[in-house]
Amino acid sequence: MRALFLIPGGSSEQLQSFAAAAAVADQLKAEVQVVCPMAAMPIWSLHPAVGRALPFAYDQATLADWANLMGSVREPDFQLCFNLAPSRQMDLMLSLSHIPTRIAASGFSATKKITPSADAWPNQALAAYLQPIGVRLEADSFRLTLAQADLAAAAAALPAGDGPALLLAPSGAAGDWPAGQWQDLPAVIRTKLPNLRTQAALGGATAGALRQRAAQIASVDVVLASDPLTVELALLLGIPLVALGREATSLPKRAGVQGLGSATSLSQLTGAEVLAALGLG
Repeated sequence: MRALFLIPGGSSEQLQSFAAAAAVADQLKAEVQVVCPMAAMPIWSLHPAVGRALPFAYDQATLADWANLMGSVREPDFQLCFNLAPSRQMDLMLSLSHIPTRIAASGFSATKKITPSADAWPNQALAAYLQPIGVRLEADSFRLTLAQADLAAAAAALPAGDGPALLLAPSGAAGDWPAGQWQDLPAVIRTKLPNLRTQAALGGATAGALRQRAAQIASVDVVLASDPLTVELALLLGIPLVALGREATSLPKRAGVQGLGSATSLSQLTGAEVLAALGLG
């Protein structure tokens, strides 16, 4: 069986779909392919069950883009499609495809329409798309697996010492927790934990850079992040996390994971609040 996921959005939205793609691949023994924006394609190189990612400009697609997508969709022999980007144009394209089972929340091309889940954690909310075909989704049980060589390199790059390792991942976007607060935090924590080791999250958006960042996250003891991609990777890797600017309802109910502050008012968040969230208050 071949299954196709149509997933718009950036890196966060793609990572939030990892557990659903894995469930389909595992329970249906399906070959999974994904259609995502060009910039998000390297993300899918992290997923061992996804064989191919196809680029598509959901918001700015030209006639040539639609023609290329049609060719890519009709060429393999997909039996199943999850359409997370319903639109009249997408409906028309899918209705001309040979895919017999097409699942979406709306649109005339859908052979099975779902009611969007009330679950506020996006990863688990995708269960609504899998239910009509009998696939179970337990998103909080999914863990991203990484190559041992990448993990070994990340462990070797940690600061020397045997103290707990804290990864700091500011988003750098307007409205983020102030840069001065990020810079001062390690010294403040060391007054309580003298052997603390800190690292700044790696950057880069290539497939290689993303593998290195994921391995770095997997090698630390706790992550403090406002960067959305780092937050999602930490969740998929099962690493303790304090996510700045994330509502608690948008995160899994898991020990060691918490949201702190509002995305619109991070500048008002105090160092004492962050220390408390890290268990150092």
